[in-house]
Amino acid sequence: MSAAISSLVSYGSDSDSENESESKTGAERVDQVDPDATAHLKPLQAGQTMTLAVLNSAPEVAVKEAVETGTHLDPSLKEVTFNPTYETLFAPEFGPLNPFKSQQMAAPRNMLSGYAEPAHLNDFMFEQQRRTFSTFGYALDPSVDTHHVATGSFIGAVDEAEKNKGLTVFESGQKKSEKRKKVKGGEAGEIDGFLGPWAKYADEKDLAKPSEEEQKELDEILAKRQKKGRNEEDAPAEEKTILHVKEMYDYQGRSYLHVPQDVGINLRSADVPDKCYLPKKQIHVWTGHTKVSHNRRGNKTGEILLENSEFICVNFLCVLGHSKAVRDICFNNSGTQFLSAAYDRYLKLWDSETGQCISRFTNRKVPYCVKFNPDEDKQNLFVAGMSDKKIVQWDVRTGEVVQEYDRHLGAVNTITFVDENRRFVSTSDDKSLRVWEWDIPVDFKYIAEPSMHSMPAVTLSPNGKWLACQSMDNQILIFGAQNRFRLNKKKIFKGHMVAGYACQVDFSPDMSYVVSGDADGKLNIWDWKTTKLYHRIKAHDKVCISALWHPHETSKVITCGWDGLIKLWD
Repeated sequence: MSAAISSLVSYGSDSDSENESESKTGAERVDQVDPDATAHLKPLQAGQTMTLAVLNSAPEVAVKEAVETGTHLDPSLKEVTFNPTYETLFAPEFGPLNPFKSQQMAAPRNMLSGYAEPAHLNDFMFEQQRRTFSTFGYALDPSVDTHHVATGSFIGAVDEAEKNKGLTVFESGQKKSEKRKKVKGGEAGEIDGFLGPWAKYADEKDLAKPSEEEQKELDEILAKRQKKGRNEEDAPAEEKTILHVKEMYDYQGRSYLHVPQDVGINLRSADVPDKCYLPKKQIHVWTGHTKVSHNRRGNKTGEILLENSEFICVNFLCVLGHSKAVRDICFNNSGTQFLSAAYDRYLKLWDSETGQCISRFTNRKVPYCVKFNPDEDKQNLFVAGMSDKKIVQWDVRTGEVVQEYDRHLGAVNTITFVDENRRFVSTSDDKSLRVWEWDIPVDFKYIAEPSMHSMPAVTLSPNGKWLACQSMDNQILIFGAQNRFRLNKKKIFKGHMVAGYACQVDFSPDMSYVVSGDADGKLNIWDWKTTKLYHRIKAHDKVCISALWHPHETSKVITCGWDGLIKLWD
């Protein structure tokens, strides 16, 4: 038996001489093995009996009711990833209680101020109560059940709620009156007696005369309007003339309108200077006005200066003939007469030498601009742009309207004659430019782009080829004044601020420069060829509304501003 054990111990060992010593030591170790460890390898001995150990098949264990078998949840959890039972959700919290917590602190809460339960709120009910509270001053108390509405369940004006019996804005409205009944119009087969939808109402009255009560109401309305000054006076303002010189005629019988011949240049000549230069300094100032709106050249000689504000001045003669501010003025070709348009809705024709009012014209609308027809055979005709979107043509001899041009969609701001006076161009508040044939009330050219702005000031170039338009987007746009009237995109003058002001534009006589005032009171001068802003002069303290280049001088420019000054630059 010992040999078998030793063979098992030496299993896997080699038969070399080197391992002989190891096998001997293994045999010695086997002899030292505990016999109980190898007892299962030994055969059973005959006559021996084995004793079995006593085992307890039902040991003592804890009772089920005494052990907490459920899963405990953290009360601060907001999301559970399994489906807990009722006992798990409402199990008591474990751990010791904080003895210093008050009852309010110990109460459950899901926000800083306490515990807020989600509640359903009807959008219509909320809007109904909100409108009721803003209209009548009361609303239902939201803390009270609405099924048991009582007097004390309102908040706000409780007395008003009792008066209206708690009705809301949607319930307290007056009931619609019954629909008016029409007179029966017979059957449709009767052609003569059938009225159909054209039948009159049963309570309709045919009398146009108002009743006594209605007449009283009309009288009260008219009286209020007269107090507010809405009832305009039909009579024109009284005309006055002031001459600022002792004698109207000199020793040779010449008036102040006589063209001077001792100023160093020929004012009667039609020739223009060969070369113009930039003005650099101020050489004269005219005062006496509180606000100057426009300057106008009297005739081709350029020696007559006319400005309009509260009154009109022609050299040494001042004319007061309008009850409201003057809007525009225009001389005839010879300079002996001029037209004035004012906010008192009158256009008046004046004599330039005596200051007498020759005739008056009105159509009860405010004239915004006025122009004589420049043709020598049509000096008795003039056109005026009105506030009612029309251009009206008058005849001075008869004082009657002879033509109306009604195509604009806004008040007409400017009228400019082009193409040898056969046509004229008008601009309006509708941001469009229209070209008209003389005496034909339909425009043959209409220019309006989405990017265009209103153009309240337009000037024709000395050569008659271009129109300079002061646009309200702080640009001066140049349109061709012949044939197609296209926008010249290469000639756009920028760099000044005129938005909101109708600052007048002008050209130098040789077409070298373009001049314009701006809202800052500055005189801006651009180069015509390059459109570069060459020069800028601080001319006025307020808006520089007008700038005119003398038609016979090389560098003389006249400016006027809202500071009441007229300045001459050279």
